Amino acid sequence: MRTIVQRVSRAGVVVAGETVGAIGQGLLVLAGFEDADTDADLIWMSGKLVRLRIFPDQAGLMNRSVQEVGGGILVVSQFTLFASYQKGNRPSYLRAARPERAVPLYQAFLLRLETDLGQAPACGRFGADMLVSLENDGPVTLALDSREPE
Repeated sequence: MRTIVQRVSRAGVVVAGETVGAIGQGLLVLAGFEDADTDADLIWMSGKLVRLRIFPDQAGLMNRSVQEVGGGILVVSQFTLFASYQKGNRPSYLRAARPERAVPLYQAFLLRLETDLGQAPACGRFGADMLVSLENDGPVTLALDSREPE
């Protein structure tokens, strides 16, 4: 599982003119899944996101988690995180999980985040053409991969 995580002041997702997910302060998480992902990947990623200390404390140091600041999480499915661009100029997405595998992983990830965060995450609509807006705070942007848990 791969994610791109952005600390935001606000973020939202619109599908066909309708806002389907929005948060104020928190994390915008672009999440990609591959066939090899297991519950262990979802558990690791959820725990890491909830406990990442990337919000400022009273001294202005990045020392607080999204949970500690009472922030939200907005999750948007993003199969392009598994793009391969080794050959030519058209990316290949063969490593990304097909929808029949990715949808259950995405739904299980949302449930895991709800448990770990203590509130349901906002989310986009899997497979839809989405307009994602955000106000990146910092900016703070991180790339996380459950296969490379540094």
